[in-house]
Parts: sequence; C-alpha cells; structure tokens
Amino acid sequence: MEKMILNGKLVAQTEIKVDFEDRGYQFGDGIYEVIRVYNGQLFTAEEHLKRLMDSAKHIFLSVPYSASEINEQLQELVKANSLESGIIYLQITRGVSPRNHAFPNPSVDCMYIAKTKAVPRSTANADTGVNAITTEDIRWLRCDIKSLNLLGNILAKQKAAEAGCFEAIQHRDGTVTEGSSSNVSIVSGGKIITHPANNLILNGISRQVMLHLCASNDIPVEEREFTVDELMNAEEVFLTGTTIEVLPIIKIDGTVIGDGQPGQITQKLQELFSNEVERQCGVRN
Repeated sequence: MEKMILNGKLVAQTEIKVDFEDRGYQFGDGIYEVIRVYNGQLFTAEEHLKRLMDSAKHIFLSVPYSASEINEQLQELVKANSLESGIIYLQITRGVSPRNHAFPNPSVDCMYIAKTKAVPRSTANADTGVNAITTEDIRWLRCDIKSLNLLGNILAKQKAAEAGCFEAIQHRDGTVTEGSSSNVSIVSGGKIITHPANNLILNGISRQVMLHLCASNDIPVEEREFTVDELMNAEEVFLTGTTIEVLPIIKIDGTVIGDGQPGQITQKLQELFSNEVERQCGVRN
C-alpha cells in the first residue's frame, strides 16, 4: 500500500481526504514544492525546503515543523515507498475553516500532505531539444511565492499544448520572465542571460544549481531582463526545472533558434548538471 504524509505522519494513501472547506481547495491558500529523487536520494532538498519556508513567511502561514523535520519525514516517505527515481510533491494549506476570505480567527492547524511518484529520468528531449511559444504573462505580481495559485501558468501551458509545443515562454510588455513551469535563459555573445530573481519569477532551484555551476566553471552569466527580440535572436535558449533539469529549446513561435540543435553551452550545462546529480545522489544517465 502506497504511503503518504499527513500532518507529519506516514499514513496509507486511502486515509487522505480533502475537506470541502480546506482553504487550499477553496482559495488556493497554500504553498507547495516538488523535489526530485535520484537513486533513492533527495536532490537539493535543503534548497527546496528553504524556499518552502520563505513562501510560508510571505503568506503569513505558520508551519508547525522545521525544514529539517520535514526533510527527515520526506526521507522516510521515500524509503517507505521504495522510490528510486521520481518526485515528491508536498503541499501545505492554511487549513480547514468555514469559508471566509480573511484568515481564520482564531487560527486553525495547517494541512500538510506529501506524496511520491515514480518518474524515470529521460534524456530524449534533452538530446534533441523542444519547441516553445511566447505568450503574455498574465499572472499576479508575486511569482516568487510558490503558491497554489497557478491558473495563469495553466492557461499558458495549455496554449503551448494546443500549439504542439513543450513550453510557453511568458513576457510582460515584451520583457521575458519565465516559462509556465520552468525558468528560461538565453545565450547571447557566448554569455548566459537570465531574468533576475525578483517578484516576477520563481527562483527555481535548478536555476540556482545552474548559476552555481556557471560560477564554478567560469561560464559567464548576466542576471538581467531581456526582451522577446533578444530571445528570438539568441544563439541558444534553454529551460531549467526540477523534472527537466537543463532542456534546450530549438524553435520558438516557429522560428528556429541558432542552428536548430542544442547549443554547446547548453550541452555543457547538461553535463555539469549530471555531474552534480552524481555528486549528490550517486547516479548518472
């Protein structure tokens, strides 16, 4: 029987119930994280859980566990489900309370759940690259909070799906922000350019790993805003994300990027990322 975490304890999946008046269900009043598991080991768990706690603070959500306690609980969950390669999804909502837009007063206990899913590591898209579209970024102005409010992301991703593309690259008045479920970077003049980590993007953990790898390997990076025009004329474009790692984009809005093949810098980052996974979790492609 598959196990899940319910409020810090391992339980059978059949024991998980969603109350109609859970604020996550009714308002999207909560936060979440997705953590990659390789070789039965959590990858960059500390970074994910720090972001989880930061998101909680931003929405004034009291979490009754420390990051280290949650880390231990997630490791127990992975072991209980014998997960070798996959993801952990964890979600914390403000809890169950009669419907009212204001916070519950007095406050109620938050609702914390976590679940594993087996996901094999694949290099198919990584080797060939994917296509994307551009779309206006219609989301709210606190994209740095990893909240449950993802309708804007969903609508962008659906546009991409209907266009037969992997990702939708969002922009605000011509300034590129990020993908619907990933961070986006370009290579121009041999330098990686990526949007600064402010309120307009989620500071992706894989993005952070990428920046660390660049700093450690003398790959030039500039964190600044860039335009859709720069995107379309870039030498290389790539995505970073928990489940996709480093993923090349070879065509946007039907326009071929570079020579239509994954670029040298992107391929170098893929290699370095795999090395980092091996260092932390003891596994390679």
